Amino acid sequence: MPSLIITETLTQTQHFNMEQDDRRRNKNLGKNFICRLQCMFSHSTSESRLSLEDTQQWSQSLERLLESKYGLATFRTFLKSEFSAENIEFWLTCEEYKKIKSSFRMSSKAKKIYEQFIKARAPKEINIDYYTREQIKRAVKTPNLQCFDDAQKIVYGLMERDSYPRFLRSDIYRSLLESLAADAVKG
Repeated sequence: MPSLIITETLTQTQHFNMEQDDRRRNKNLGKNFICRLQCMFSHSTSESRLSLEDTQQWSQSLERLLESKYGLATFRTFLKSEFSAENIEFWLTCEEYKKIKSSFRMSSKAKKIYEQFIKARAPKEINIDYYTREQIKRAVKTPNLQCFDDAQKIVYGLMERDSYPRFLRSDIYRSLLESLAADAVKG
């Protein structure tokens, strides 16, 4: 009987230690990630530094998250960790594509986007329906600024319904919030 009590006590102690290690690891994850983000944007002024308030606002909408340079960088890191970064990469590539003024550059870029993201078995193939894929295949022959709009809307919807909620529940986001909250309390 005494050995059973000792075994249970040891198991409880080990479980408690593991929980402490997890909390410490998450706290360090948040701190390390804050450092990485701020190093990425080290040219930023102190007013545009990562704050708890801004980070909390990321949970309001995917749009709010993507509007923040830190939010976008954090979301991309999360998607890469899940091996699903093709959606955000496609969405960002389309945003850049829409800024193109030269028809020659537009044609060249449209073909690259098609080859990289749209074409069946493309290296970073996005999840879109057959009809949209075929529509883009035709549109790329004489591209315009809107030729990827339907696919971009589909991908945004997928991120909003799937990736974004997982991001909000992720260790990376939660530990970042906890770390920023702890820093705010310290003053």
